[in-house]
Amino acid sequence: MKTRFISLFVAVTLVATLVSDAAAHDMDDMDSGSGGGTGAMGQMGAHMKMSDHMTMTETRAMTPADTQRGEQIVATMRAKLSKYEDYKAAIADGYVPYMESVPQDVYHFANRTATASEYMGDFDLARPGSLLYEKKTFGGYKLVGAMYDAPAADTPEQLDALIPLSLSHWHAHTNICLPKGVTEEDVMNGNVAAKMRPDISSASRAPDEFGRRSGSAGDSVRMRVGYLADPRFGFTGTISNQADCEAADGNFHKQIFGWMIHVYPFASEDLKVAFSLEAP
Repeated sequence: MKTRFISLFVAVTLVATLVSDAAAHDMDDMDSGSGGGTGAMGQMGAHMKMSDHMTMTETRAMTPADTQRGEQIVATMRAKLSKYEDYKAAIADGYVPYMESVPQDVYHFANRTATASEYMGDFDLARPGSLLYEKKTFGGYKLVGAMYDAPAADTPEQLDALIPLSLSHWHAHTNICLPKGVTEEDVMNGNVAAKMRPDISSASRAPDEFGRRSGSAGDSVRMRVGYLADPRFGFTGTISNQADCEAADGNFHKQIFGWMIHVYPFASEDLKVAFSLEAP
């Protein structure tokens, strides 16, 4: 049972790049049909905001103790993670880049073992579940920060003990409707095309009000795969409550995965930048 439990959470690293953390960020550009035509993946690392699908911890008043802790966190991360400024060193230590061919603001290099440990309550600033990189214009990657995880059952007090809630917001992915036949395990394994229903795939090819079909130039909203082809489902789906999900013959999940937070100490030592909700 313990082995199965660990294996379940090991899969979270893949999700952090395929569907979870990326898909729940600010989707305004994608919804308006603008942007780079990469859908949710193109929004990875963009500005995060509260929504039906994203729950954030409440802001707390800053205290001198929090400021001191924030400075210590930034200093520790810069000292312990600076070796990963060479992204090849990160890869050698088990941090695997995902979706490199998809344009993103920030690229996640995820470590399965580290993420599994975080989801079991083992938090270590020197061993984040994911490292965050920007792609350089002429090749290679620039280290800007890290993403840390925590168990879904953690209370605000427990999260505050890890990284103060006055510095930034921990976030969780909530009110997720998955189509019939697609399980939470499919999502955890990044299997977005799992048990694909014909009516969902055809829905993505329907012409819009301008007569365009899926895949046409500028039609970034409809360039999705698997169950994501139906805009009702998933981490940015239009359905966000159990009644509507059941009416659509889907299965509702109050929360999928645990808590997550981004910190950007290599972007700046300024705490407002290092703990910003926006990518550098």
